[in-house]
Amino acid sequence: MKIGVLALQGAFAEHLGILARLGADPALVRLPGELDGLDGLVIPGGESTTMSRLMLEYELHRPLKDRADAGFPIMGICAGMILLAKHVSGSSLQSLGLMDMSVRRNAFGSQVDSFETDIEIPALGGQPFHGVFIRAPIIESANSTVELLARLEDGTAVAARQGKLLALAFHPELGGDLRLHRYFLELASAG
Repeated sequence: MKIGVLALQGAFAEHLGILARLGADPALVRLPGELDGLDGLVIPGGESTTMSRLMLEYELHRPLKDRADAGFPIMGICAGMILLAKHVSGSSLQSLGLMDMSVRRNAFGSQVDSFETDIEIPALGGQPFHGVFIRAPIIESANSTVELLARLEDGTAVAARQGKLLALAFHPELGGDLRLHRYFLELASAG
């Protein structure tokens, strides 16, 4: 299975290693032609405004949207979650507009307000997942086509799935737990 990792900006290197460890064939994606032959794509964390601007500049925005509309699997992490959402509160950022949810950028504050916590994610089994939140977004609202996969103890939604799209407010690549990447590979390989 060949999985691309968007490599315009942000933390993409860690995802390449994790995907390879799980038996996937990872590939860097910077240009539209590099989407050919992929079975899925990871949009890593980074700076969502910069990533959006570069996706438009390198003409990746429309091909990604068209592929996702046709069922192409995408896992968006932090900035990637913002880019997947149909609505980004208080921002003029041009997202891909793929998931029927509204997100808010930097919902917990600035870099100094970053934190780590264990999260219950029933889709992964009983063991909590250790989430690393860095200038993280939150899901403010979602319609019934979006399955909320995880919430913080206060009820804040931080992970969601809609079809073959997976959005995470936290960084699963920063711990040793490979379950979310494995979950995405299972989504990508499902018929």
